[in-house]
Formats: sequence, structure tokens, C-alpha cells
Amino acid sequence: MVIVHAANIQDRDGAKIIMEQVTGRFSRLKLIWSNAGYSGKLVYWVNVMCGWVLEIVKRDDVKGVKVLPHRWIVERTFAWLGRYRL
Repeated sequence: MVIVHAANIQDRDGAKIIMEQVTGRFSRLKLIWSNAGYSGKLVYWVNVMCGWVLEIVKRDDVKGVKVLPHRWIVERTFAWLGRYRL
């Protein structure tokens, strides 16, 4: 599902819009990985309103390149989508 909204909507607020639309459609969905931009009250909201766990994959303050858990899955998916765009 894709929802396009104005650029002045905060990421966390946009996530709520999307999750309200898809709640109940994916019975197998239990866990969502996200970056720190979606942390805060949204984690609790997702659990209460949708019944899912929103897990924030945090980046430690380290120098250089560090592979973050689960982050490569998102990056790989974006690479696949970029390869097949029109």
C-alpha cells in the first residue's frame, strides 16, 4: 500500500495514517522494524491500536561503517525497487 501525503507531515504522524489504513489486513504481521525517526509515543500507539510490535533499530554513536541489525533488509528492498523502476 502506498499513501502520499504532504511533506509537512511528520514521519510519525504519516505512519499513523498508513497503519490505520492497513490494520486488520495483514493477519500474520506481528513485528515492524523502524529507525529512530519513528520512536516515542508511536511505539505504544502501534501496540495498542494495531496489536503489533514496533521495534526501533537504534544506531550507536560509532565512527565508521557499522551494519545495524535488520537495517540491511530495508536497504536491500530499496535497491530492488530502484532496479525495477520505470
